[in-house]
Amino acid sequence: MANPVPDPTVPDSSDAALVAALRDDLGSADFTVDGVESLLGPLAAAALDREQPLPARRATRTVLDGGRASGTERQAALTALFLLGDDIAAATVETALPSVGLEGAVRLGLVERSGGGPEDAVRARVELRPYAATDAEGPVSWWLASDLRELQTGRRLRADHVLGAGGAAATLAQVTVRTPVDRVLDLGTGSGIQALHASRHASHVVGTDISRRALGFARFNALLDGVDPGVVELREGSMLEPVAGELFDLVVSNPPFVITPRAGRGSGAEAVPDYEYRDGGQAGDDVVRSLITGVGSVLAPGGVAQMLGNWEQRRGEDWTERVGAWLDESGLDGWVIQREALDPAEYAETWIRDGGSSRERDPAAWDAAYGAWLDDFAARDVESVGFGIVTLRRPSEGRTGGRLRRLEQHTGSIRQPLGAHMAASLAAHDWLAARDDAELAAAHLVVAGDVTEERYLTPGAQDPNIVIVRQGDGLGRGIHASSPLAALVGVCDGELGVGQIVGALAALFEVRADELAAELLPAVRNLVRDGFLAPLPADPRA
Repeated sequence: MANPVPDPTVPDSSDAALVAALRDDLGSADFTVDGVESLLGPLAAAALDREQPLPARRATRTVLDGGRASGTERQAALTALFLLGDDIAAATVETALPSVGLEGAVRLGLVERSGGGPEDAVRARVELRPYAATDAEGPVSWWLASDLRELQTGRRLRADHVLGAGGAAATLAQVTVRTPVDRVLDLGTGSGIQALHASRHASHVVGTDISRRALGFARFNALLDGVDPGVVELREGSMLEPVAGELFDLVVSNPPFVITPRAGRGSGAEAVPDYEYRDGGQAGDDVVRSLITGVGSVLAPGGVAQMLGNWEQRRGEDWTERVGAWLDESGLDGWVIQREALDPAEYAETWIRDGGSSRERDPAAWDAAYGAWLDDFAARDVESVGFGIVTLRRPSEGRTGGRLRRLEQHTGSIRQPLGAHMAASLAAHDWLAARDDAELAAAHLVVAGDVTEERYLTPGAQDPNIVIVRQGDGLGRGIHASSPLAALVGVCDGELGVGQIVGALAALFEVRADELAAELLPAVRNLVRDGFLAPLPADPRA
């Protein structure tokens, strides 16, 4: 990761030894997610997650003013400085960062001071936040530098604001397939969080972004979190341009997918600021459409692309029609899970607040932006905006069977990390695609360990009215099962083939075996696809 000309508005990553000393200081102060939550307590920590800093400020001041002798003064100073944006005495910062020191923190571009005296106030120039997550590869604990937010500054975000790891970034990291691969592309890397996750299971990671400032933060974060400099490469450029002609085994992207008013600049849309981290510069949902239809050009055979996105649902058109057409144009395997849908008013409110604006602070600006958003959606007859997870795959060379084309809505809770479940579902599709019904009937299946059965009976009845087979992992699906299907699932322990089980159940329920097979085999396919049942590894074609 070659260092370009230093940008004074981003942390300086030119001194690896000094950054390593910072990493040691943050660790020894227990400036971690768990450490900060323990310091603040559950009430203040939860309030801070809701962008309400007052309880956290009281907790840190109690420690720093000597009212709580807990040995957490360094932790409290770092929390107040980098998470709350409070002014901290120079001597306190010097103590909190014993290896780096105040002058080292200034040289790294993390803080600024007003003068030379020991009691001069020091304030953060960046947000430096502990980060913890569990992806399909396992748990991680890092630190991420990004631009200060409205919570710390009290001001609207700058147009080239570099975002830290928000909820969308964490979702993408957790749903990403983590199979060890050679090359990964992090498209729109931002502060580098997806590249950090990918560096744990890839030989080489390329992170791209149109924002030079974002690349500066990503470079610093990779160095701070101890990533091998030879693993992560950062390139400046728009969308797929910096990697044209190259192939990757995995592409991950949390792109600038927010649908922002563009048509009619000068007639209301100018009231909506552009933010590089969320606005892709295209009208409507064209950014997501262009990624879905174009990412196949950089996918190696068998390569997977996973991204987040928004898409419009227009009057008279279901979202599956619109996004399904994009999948068809891509020519790739496609699996889209819509997680939520907002009406135009909810959507506008969400993203106006995201930029640091509020109606209480500036009602005229709020109303102007709100109106521009509503007008933009009305011009295209948009009734709602969906948000979800897109998984694409270029078929492997020589693969048999049909394309994966799946679009579904799942707004309930899911069991994160989802990456292993996603990988297993892709593998299950290939396994099923290679088998006709006769071969499926010959397979020996086992029920997954997270599967349970729920039975609902009318009081006094001998047999249940409803049987639900439910999985506890993955998407937590529940299916209404007929008595024969529930019985089949219950005896799938690998001893008998599916056809043998169907034959025994036909005799038990006194029905014809071929008729029962016609009913159960499609259901068994769905259960294998969704992870309720799995083939024995001993199956020579598993």
